[in-house]
Amino acid sequence: MNKLFISPSPHVYGDTSVKRLMFDVVIALLPALAFSIYFFGMGAIIVTLTAVVSCLAFEWLIQKFILKQEPSITDGSALVTGILLAFNIPTNLPIGIIIIGSLVAIGIAKMSFGGLGNNPFNPALVARVFMLISFPVQMTSWPVPTGFSNTYTDAITGPTCLGVMKEGLGAGESVSAIMDKIPSHMQLFYGHMGGSMGEIAAVALLIGFVYLLIRKVITWHIPVSIISTITIFTGILWLVNPNENADPMFHLLTGGVLLGAIFMATDYVTSPMSVKGMWIFGIGIGVITVLIRVFGAYPEGVSFAILIMNAFVPLINAYIKPKRFGEEVKNGK
Repeated sequence: MNKLFISPSPHVYGDTSVKRLMFDVVIALLPALAFSIYFFGMGAIIVTLTAVVSCLAFEWLIQKFILKQEPSITDGSALVTGILLAFNIPTNLPIGIIIIGSLVAIGIAKMSFGGLGNNPFNPALVARVFMLISFPVQMTSWPVPTGFSNTYTDAITGPTCLGVMKEGLGAGESVSAIMDKIPSHMQLFYGHMGGSMGEIAAVALLIGFVYLLIRKVITWHIPVSIISTITIFTGILWLVNPNENADPMFHLLTGGVLLGAIFMATDYVTSPMSVKGMWIFGIGIGVITVLIRVFGAYPEGVSFAILIMNAFVPLINAYIKPKRFGEEVKNGK
């Protein structure tokens, strides 16, 4: 006798799966990875492979021997975490530190909360902040982009553009004088600057953004709200005092703004469900980022801003809920 399965509505079928979404994200990250290899050479390859392999290995080991679950490394989530982790660290970081970061990302930030879909914070960012606090010297020694001549172990290092700006302003220099020491806006757009793999080549990250939008992996609300907030906030500061505040384009093209806005803040698990919630989430990230960059002691603030707003996501979801499927609209409300 055939069994009938009864389930509540809505009965919607789609071909979307976790694996498809994750591998679309991987494809979107490939242009930035290619640019990173071009600028940083073998270091970019070694760091990426180490982060990816160790993230996959830790997820398999934890699920297999600790949680006693069927390993799910084929869904692509650990692969994405590994790539994003590599994009947030220097390309000359020692392999041992990368492995520790992978353990924190997978073992603490993800699997200790129940695995994919349960983690309150972005795993790659948790690992980055942990490594930044634990290994501050190694995590702030940024290789200069010299191509394949820049070897992994003997990479030439230098400050990031944000670091140069923060140090110069602290020494009493004007923004115009500092800008003469760093690459032009066009060079920043194409990636000719020191920093992590995810900080360079804005053009590559934007290509990935367009791909994710076309594939409907993400919506535009969070990236646009973050970028718009940073543009408006820094634009006001720049207009008020251009001698002590960099222009908005400088802030957008340096640091992890584009990587964070496009690939980190849009994580399904750690971002709000509703459109209104996404706007609040993105605006919060933008404001906190600028406050840390301009008024804080640390030159970059995107990672901290996203993690802080991750903590507010349950509250945002509780008070700003999407309309129920089939809910009747009364009086235009």
